[in-house]
Parts: sequence; C-alpha cells; structure tokens
Amino acid sequence: MLAGRPSRDLSAPAAVAALIAGRSFTPVWQNELGGLAFEAAAGSGREFIKWAPAGSGIDLDREIARLRWAALWFPVPRVVDQGSEDDGTWMVTAGIPGDNAVSDRWAADPLTAVTAIGQALKALHDRLPVDDCPFSWSNQSRIADVHELASLGRPDPTAWHPEHRALDIPTGLRLADEPPVIDRLVVCHGDACAPNTLIGDDGHWTGLVDLGSLGVADRWADLAVATWSTVWNYGPGWERPLLDAYGVDPDPQRTAYYRLLWDLGP
Repeated sequence: MLAGRPSRDLSAPAAVAALIAGRSFTPVWQNELGGLAFEAAAGSGREFIKWAPAGSGIDLDREIARLRWAALWFPVPRVVDQGSEDDGTWMVTAGIPGDNAVSDRWAADPLTAVTAIGQALKALHDRLPVDDCPFSWSNQSRIADVHELASLGRPDPTAWHPEHRALDIPTGLRLADEPPVIDRLVVCHGDACAPNTLIGDDGHWTGLVDLGSLGVADRWADLAVATWSTVWNYGPGWERPLLDAYGVDPDPQRTAYYRLLWDLGP
C-alpha cells in the first residue's frame, strides 16, 4: 500500500474535525485507500486520530483489538476512543514518546534508525507470547488472500516493486504456493516498515505503531519487509545493520519469498 505524509493543508473529515475541537493539528499520514492520520495537541501531550472512509476496506476495529492485546506486553499506542458514522470510522490513540524512524532527524542518521528498528522488532518478537496470541498472519491465510485477489482481477503487476515486475500473475501465484520451511514462529508486527518504529531523543526505540496486521507468522515475514524498507527510506547498505541489531544472519531465500508475498498481497 502506497502511503506517505500528506500536504499540511489537508482538511480533516467532519468527524475528525469534531474530535479535534479547535485544537492545533497536523496531517501526518495518508494512504492510497483514503485512510488518514492526524496528530493533535492533547494537554501536555499529543493524540493521533486515524480515519478510515466508508468503503475503503480499512478495518480499524481489527487494529484496535490488536493494539489492546499487544499493549499487555509491549509499548504500543493506547486506544482512547473510537467510533463510526455513515462516512467512515475513526480511532483516537494517545501519543507515545519519540519520532518515527523516517522523520528528518532519523533519516539523516540511518545507522541509529536501522539499529533501533532491528532492536524494536527483536523485542516485539521476544516479548509477545505466541501461544496466547489470538491473531494469525500465517502463510496459509495470506496465500489464500492472494488467490482471492487474483480471482477478482488483482493484484496489479505494474504496482509491484521493480524486482517482481518481470513476473506475470500465474508465476507469482505459483511461487507464493511454495513457502519456505518456517524458521521461527513469533507474533509479527505485520507492517514492519521503517515509519512504524518510534525513536526517542536518546536514539533508542520507544514503541511500535500501525499494528493492524499483527499476528503469528515466521519472523522473516517481518524481517524481509523491515530490511526492504531500509532501501526505500535510507538507500542501499542498511539491510545488514538492521539484521545485526536484531541478531540474525541474512536469509536470502526467506527474504525473497516474503517480499514477493508482500507485493502479491492486499
């Protein structure tokens, strides 16, 4: 899913404007499905309001359930409020300290950023209990989703990353049907791209955000995307430092598979 920081003059939907209620706010995220996120002042702290327009397919209830479960073991945003109306749904979370790993400060210091990302992901994988996790992000369910999308005329190979654009959809599906043996089952983040790690002033991670796909899976489902995102956000040369910070050697086979599955997926 394509996403990024929107224009600062983006207006808030009516429901979000009512929640902000005259406070200063800044648009901080927008994706291709119309999902929006705003940062608003909240006393001496800050809140974040996520908005999912009706028909977008963004399921905030799914994310809320995962945030509340993960918060028992790990620093993630605390859900303050939620609601819906005809135009869409929204949730409000309390801000946690730190700036995301692609903010101007950390984009200028890639070594600190990728080290924090790798260490945060390792902590998540170590702390969240697999046996108690009610959520799955398994290969089987993701492969089934990919086949369903293909039956509906999706995905669009022109939107894939350059290393996959030479594949046609049947070849992509065939490769997706042949997952590698699981290395280690953990509770994965589900969208371990660099912006979803927060980093404090001391250069250490402070928490993770955007847990809407959190669930049990091979740790390489996260690691493949986390390392990939270092290329998008910091340029080449930062994949190995992230893996070193996590404490694992490169695994080209699993990395290639989970990157393909990411491109094929919803």
